[in-house]
Amino acid sequence: MNLRAKAMSLFLLGLVRLLTGAQARWYGCPPKAEQRIYFANHQSHADLVLIWAALPKELRSITRPIAARDYWTASKLKRFITTEVFNAVYVERERKGEEDPLQPLVDALESGDSLILFPEGTRGFAEDPQPFKSGLYNLAQRFSEVVLIPAWIHNVQRVIPKGEVVPVPVLCSVTFGEPIQLGADEPRAAFLVRAREAVMALRDV
Repeated sequence: MNLRAKAMSLFLLGLVRLLTGAQARWYGCPPKAEQRIYFANHQSHADLVLIWAALPKELRSITRPIAARDYWTASKLKRFITTEVFNAVYVERERKGEEDPLQPLVDALESGDSLILFPEGTRGFAEDPQPFKSGLYNLAQRFSEVVLIPAWIHNVQRVIPKGEVVPVPVLCSVTFGEPIQLGADEPRAAFLVRAREAVMALRDV
């Protein structure tokens, strides 16, 4: 990370913690430098920033958030933050031809990185998460050695209410739960329901 990116990282970390507290609650697992996929509910563009800020420094350096290319490269500032500060993995929200949308995630996992993933795919505005898409299942099937950690992000949608651009200070937290595993011969639909339930179970912890 160059000096400019390091300065931006410190600035963002301070800003996010000032506005939200960015508290991490390790309920079902300790913070550990092992290869993981953190998967969480998704209600705001700020989810990516909050979960990044909640991780300890030693985990932030080895963990890459998934970012929608069309949104997070729409301006030079967003592109700089997600590329130079977050080291994000960009994904396309619209499938293009025969290209596998999961390939950037596969490449990152094959390189030994951990990931922050939002299995709903797009932001939801209901209290409960939307049904999970198949990406988490496909990655769990291919990378059985990677630890799957459910997480629930509390209150972040209130930091920037819909239609507003100025953030509002609101205490937020991220609760990390007990790891789950893909069962032998477990059907995709059953696994995705179980993974979603593991995230929702952390809401009232």
